[in-house]
Amino acid sequence: MTSTTALITQMARNNAWANGRIYATLADMDKTTFHAPRPGFFGSLKAMLNHIHQVDLFYIDALEQGGRGRAVYYEDEYEDVATLGHAQSVTDQRLIAFCTSLTPEMLSEHRTTQRKDLSTIERVDALLIHLFQHQIHHRGQAHVQIQDAGLAPPQLDEFHLAYDRHPDAARYDA
Repeated sequence: MTSTTALITQMARNNAWANGRIYATLADMDKTTFHAPRPGFFGSLKAMLNHIHQVDLFYIDALEQGGRGRAVYYEDEYEDVATLGHAQSVTDQRLIAFCTSLTPEMLSEHRTTQRKDLSTIERVDALLIHLFQHQIHHRGQAHVQIQDAGLAPPQLDEFHLAYDRHPDAARYDA
């Protein structure tokens, strides 16, 4: 039986792989197309992918007890695919490192998340599950935006099963 910490680490690796697939698809996208209006909660690929990155930074900071809190939202957004893709990759590696260091006891520890008007206390396992769900939710919207931009969106569900595992997924094995 696989441990909960191993499953969470696998989700962090899947997250990095899925983000890598998105950014590989967008690698040749010019700035005008990246900024162009698109359907979804955030009106462009630039806005959507910056949102994913900023929220990742917010929750990873809380998990690491880094103390930055909401300050991550006040930084300038990345303007081009390559720079944002690199920043996302660095952030994904931080999340993998955090998850790799988890012990079963750490999952029930608490972390503070700074909200607009108050701070809340959440369990580490709940923060991680929420973060993975947030990433999946908004990558689905980015998927639609990629198609709207005239590109073939990458397949993002070929990570966990041996049956149809994408060859690139092996890069994220422990």
